[in-house]
This record gives sequence, structure tokens and C-alpha cells, in this order.
Amino acid sequence: MTRPLRIGVQLQPQHADYSTIRDAVRRAEDLGADVIFNWDHFYPLYGEPDGKHFEAWTMQAAWAEQTSRAEIGCLVTCNSYRNPELLADMARTVDHISGGRLVFGIGSGWFERDYDEYGYEFGTAGGRLDALAEALPRIEKRWAALNPAPTRKIPVLIGGGGEKKTLKLVAKHADIWHSFSDVETLRHKRDVLAGHCADIGRDPSEIEISTAATDVEGAKALRDAGAELITYGVGGPDYDLKPLEQLLAWRDTLD
Repeated sequence: MTRPLRIGVQLQPQHADYSTIRDAVRRAEDLGADVIFNWDHFYPLYGEPDGKHFEAWTMQAAWAEQTSRAEIGCLVTCNSYRNPELLADMARTVDHISGGRLVFGIGSGWFERDYDEYGYEFGTAGGRLDALAEALPRIEKRWAALNPAPTRKIPVLIGGGGEKKTLKLVAKHADIWHSFSDVETLRHKRDVLAGHCADIGRDPSEIEISTAATDVEGAKALRDAGAELITYGVGGPDYDLKPLEQLLAWRDTLD
């Protein structure tokens, strides 16, 4: 399956007033971003650790109303923070608000401060992955039961690079696989993913390969390694979208 390259932006909801985030969403869509992501945390991941920060899913509902063309999503939702059935219902609702533009990004979680401050059990990495494996079929089952149903088959993006558990979940459940990989790592993990797909009889080309880049040169190398969705990440307070503009201009030169 051959796909045109897509360019996304992750507007990290930290160190900014919401009015500034709203403006960054407008600018990103006007520039032509294919997907506009946030992230699912409760505190900044870098810079002032107690700086300004906003919650992801309520923000996505606002983005669904604000935007009209770009897909929207979390890069990625933490499975630990919400009951799977509730999360499925939230996603279905944002899917309808957006007119079918939601990308359902999900991962097992890793930022211990979020867990500690909000009263979730952090546990172990393996335990969190096992919980994700248990949640994904529940989410899919709830989508099938909801009235009204989702507007489309909501594309599932799974984030992470673990070869034994995460990539096995990607092979079984994901439409998009996202990792923060360099070129060599991306090539290797694509081969691992292809092996997991072979084990269950799935064509690996059905899964869109997603990663991150900060400039055109890096994006070119990742595209040559198989990346099909490349996302530029930026935080507040100012949301400099010049690198996004350059990535989009490069995208538009491609066949």
C-alpha cells in the first residue's frame, strides 16, 4: 500500500495560555498540516515543571469544533488515566464533533509524576502494557455498541517501540504505529513489526508508519526509511511553526 506523505504537528499543551494554543491550532490548519496532535499529560515534560498545562481530551473537543479539515488526536492518550469504556465513548463523541477527523492515539503510559499526583498506580512498564492489551479489545467492543456509532472506523494509532509487547499490539490493533526512532532503529523495528504481522496473517502495509522530525533533512531520511506520517513537536509559550511550514512546503514538492 503506497500512501502520500503526511505531515503532522504536536502542539504540546504546556507553558502557554489557551488563547495562544487556539491560535497555534488555527495557524497549523491554515498552513496545511494533515494532523494536529496534543499530548496526554498533566504537567509539562520539559521547561518549568510546574508551568502552565492543560488536559488533552477536553482540548480535543474544542479543536474538533475549531478546525474543519485537519485530523486531530492525542500523541498519545495514556491508557491508565481513563476507564476503557469511557475512553471509547469520549473518542466516539470527539469523532462526531469533528465530523470524522479523530485519530485515536493511545499508549501504555510512562510519566510517573502524572500517576503520583493524580492518584493512579504507576506499577511496572510490563504491567502497564498488559493493561493496554486488555483495554484495546474493550475499546473496540464499546465502539461497536455505542449509539450512535462512530462516523467511521476510527483509526487507532499506537505509540511505542517495545518489540515483544508493543509491536505485537500494533500488529493486532493499530492502523498507525508511532515511534520516536532514528533511521536505523525505524528500519529495524519495521522488520520486527512485519514479523508480528506475519504471525497473525496481516499485511504490514496496512499500518501507517509514523515518527517525528524537527527539520526537512531529518524528515527526508526518515521517509527513505519508510515513514509515512512525520510530526513536528513544539511547546509554548510561542509555538514557532516555521519548521512546520518548511516541512509542509517539502511535502508539497513530493509526488
